[in-house]
Amino acid sequence: MTLKRLLLVSNSTLYGGGYLEHCQDQIQKFLGGQVKRVLFIPYALQDRDNYAKTARQKFQSLGYALDSIHEAADPVASVLTAEAIFIGGGNTFRLLKALYDNNLIQVIRKKVIEDGIPYIGSSAGTNVATVSINTTNDMPIVYPPSLQALGFVPFNINPHYLDPNANSKHMGALREGCMLLVEGNKATLLGITKARLFKRGECPTEHEPGEDFSFLLNQ
Repeated sequence: MTLKRLLLVSNSTLYGGGYLEHCQDQIQKFLGGQVKRVLFIPYALQDRDNYAKTARQKFQSLGYALDSIHEAADPVASVLTAEAIFIGGGNTFRLLKALYDNNLIQVIRKKVIEDGIPYIGSSAGTNVATVSINTTNDMPIVYPPSLQALGFVPFNINPHYLDPNANSKHMGALREGCMLLVEGNKATLLGITKARLFKRGECPTEHEPGEDFSFLLNQ
């Protein structure tokens, strides 16, 4: 049976550090030695060329080649041949609209859920890995045809979490420096900061790095 593998990171840059520096060890451990090339999806930012340059430099420093989907003649084909996918941060509405516009939602879902290729999301890339982007902090600068996202996990995540949201019904909130590792039916909180869990009809709860979050995947 193919295992779904996700590394969902709250933020790309932590104060005082470089791009993905705070999670580079987790990225290397997550991708391992089997993956040689990573497909980067830079749609969350307007300047895709410079974004891809930044991501390429980082992943090359970790030992991985990086291809940016915006440079491909056929985005769908590039997903079909990808060994791993990384979707970076930026504006979540812009990102999701581009995924729909390029007919990538279903093909990414198939590659990750059915084929089991590793998926890394950071910030907006973590938002779109969930049920919907309803818990994004971003402004709707464009409108995707739907707020429904990739649906790799059966809950929403609020990256860059700062303050309690009294209206939240059911989501996980990842503070900066926090990430969620999903391998099949097992989910583990990683990083250096706590996460807050919101569930309908219950008081929010605080959770430490290292805690088992697998119960969220089986509800």
